[in-house]
Amino acid sequence: MAPLDDKKDVPMFSDYPSEIPKIQCGASLDTDTYKAYPEHNEALGFPGELIDNWQEVAIAKIGELAKKNRAFQVYLDACVKCGACTDKCHYFLGTSDPKNMPVARQDLLRSVYRRYYTFAGKYFPWLVGARDLTKEVLDEWYTYYHQCSQCRRCSVACPYGIDTAEISMAAREILDTVGVGQKYCNEIIAKLKKTGNNLGLNPKALRATLEDLEEDLEDETGIPVKIPLDVKGADVLLITPSADFFAEPHIDGLLGYAKVFHSAGVSWTISSYASEAANFGMFIGSYENMREVSWRIRQAAKDLGVKRIIFGECGHAWRVGYSFLNTLAGPFDFLDQNYPIPQHILEFTLDEIESGNLKIDKSKNDEHIMTYHDSCNVARGSAMGPKEGGQFDVPRAVIKAVCNNFHEMERDSIRENTFCCGGGGGLLTDDLMDLRIKGAKPRMTALQQVTEDHGVNKMAAICAICKTQFAKVMPKYGYDMDSIMSVHQLVANAVILDGQETDEADPAAAEETP
Repeated sequence: MAPLDDKKDVPMFSDYPSEIPKIQCGASLDTDTYKAYPEHNEALGFPGELIDNWQEVAIAKIGELAKKNRAFQVYLDACVKCGACTDKCHYFLGTSDPKNMPVARQDLLRSVYRRYYTFAGKYFPWLVGARDLTKEVLDEWYTYYHQCSQCRRCSVACPYGIDTAEISMAAREILDTVGVGQKYCNEIIAKLKKTGNNLGLNPKALRATLEDLEEDLEDETGIPVKIPLDVKGADVLLITPSADFFAEPHIDGLLGYAKVFHSAGVSWTISSYASEAANFGMFIGSYENMREVSWRIRQAAKDLGVKRIIFGECGHAWRVGYSFLNTLAGPFDFLDQNYPIPQHILEFTLDEIESGNLKIDKSKNDEHIMTYHDSCNVARGSAMGPKEGGQFDVPRAVIKAVCNNFHEMERDSIRENTFCCGGGGGLLTDDLMDLRIKGAKPRMTALQQVTEDHGVNKMAAICAICKTQFAKVMPKYGYDMDSIMSVHQLVANAVILDGQETDEADPAAAEETP
């Protein structure tokens, strides 16, 4: 880590990650993300541009969502303005804009819902804060509902369990329905529908990429470790984010998966038809697009005749996989019912570690003094393993099994109270870089504290978006961009393959885990 004093324009850290800032009205009003081109919207089944009768359609869509999603209506009706959520949003803490308070952001939609769907709003709108849906209101929705990463931290604090993420997702779906989509999310979903992944990689390019990585593995280990593609009859179908194919530190995580599968003696494959774990349909609130993306995974599993589906390190992909996959694309009765459907790669790796099937040399990670960032969708939207809280304990168990030096960040900034990385929920786009830097401030404050207290120099995460975001924003806070690591990057460092060429003089340095 570079010394903070050597960095210019480093944002000031607070004494505490969630210190409430002085309010600055309209501070992020001009922070907009690019709107989608017509071809991006149309590929998802939405109008190419703002339709003429947008107001009528938007109002009807609110009613449709409230009718088919009882929770959405409850969230709009139940808020009592208690303020428990006020300081829970990283974007409010980072921007100081009061409309980024979760309750205020909800009210942007709630006020319109009340105007058209409640008795008091129809006849006494001034008494209940109801307002007409105008073009100015629609523009405000687009701005502020793209300043919510759907992390759900505010929902943990809400005494009524109001889920702001669901309201943000609904708002984005309404915007898409009238032709006002976001370029970043909609373009990515369109690419996935065409090629099977967010990058637009065709099967030939994907195969060439994986073959290059196989060569890297053999150069490192002296062992021909394979990263199979489209192998019929394999036991495991790996569904991983496409970032694992091209960018650091993601690639090192993919190499870690390969080493684990190789050591375990498990046959596995990636599918060129479904070479993407990410499902941005969730970010835009479109269950139709979520289902279409998820259905590709089911089809790939059937076509390849696999027995198990394992997800790689991707936060929202695991939430979709764990919480929605069976509903969206099930039943998966053709898979082996003796294993979780689906399973997370960390569950698989921990099982192999605890079974003594991996040879581990923890000293290979001694240069790294680690902490761990709980990714929002894993922490607050999923589970792992057979025990409650496994989504927190399983990643830490793997890290501690392959590292000698680990320290936790501030308790109120981890586990179920974790802060978002600042780039989730469809906001990982360069046109929102200023917002992303500000949104990362609470997490970076907690990281700075554990750095000062324990000398931590690396942070691990299991979310592709988190890793990409931190690699971009960490230098703004005085850290090197490689201060963020994949958990399976640590695993890759520590695993010793049978017959591997090592530079260890003492063969006892590598020992099998108990």
